[in-house]
Amino acid sequence: MSVRAVLVGMPGVGKSTVGKLLAKDLQLPFADSDALIVSETGQSIPEIFQTVGEEGFRRLEADIIARTLANFDGVLSLGGGAILSGATRQALRGYPVVLIEARMDILVRRITGSRTRRPLLEDNPAARLRELDRERTPLYRDVASVTVTSDGGSPHRVVRRIRAALDVCSEAAKEK
Repeated sequence: MSVRAVLVGMPGVGKSTVGKLLAKDLQLPFADSDALIVSETGQSIPEIFQTVGEEGFRRLEADIIARTLANFDGVLSLGGGAILSGATRQALRGYPVVLIEARMDILVRRITGSRTRRPLLEDNPAARLRELDRERTPLYRDVASVTVTSDGGSPHRVVRRIRAALDVCSEAAKEK
């Protein structure tokens, strides 16, 4: 068993939405690391942040992601900050990691229009997203096997782009 695709990217790029559609398209199960954390702890992400802080949350997140990578045969979507953990970045080596990117204006619109509570984005979401983008994009690109753009169009179009990119990666791996 092995994860077939791992989706990473900024909050609001559509990792969960696209991940569910990709999993359905591939006829595989879907998992979201944030949902796994909530299920395992019985607490919401904001509650965990409030109880143990970001550092404690990241340790818990890294542990759950490592276990999932080893034991899950499907499509896994990671929370936007999961790549901040060196242990998680190392654990992702050798897996097909898909970076989904979107323009900042699209991210801001999605985040400010969402009902999802995001502890790191509650104060001035636009400014905070720009900070997170500068901090995280190099890390996303470091772990990514492929990068696709979510340009505000249909999530199904993003799934097609991912499938095409994964097919190219798979063919290249076979040729080695």
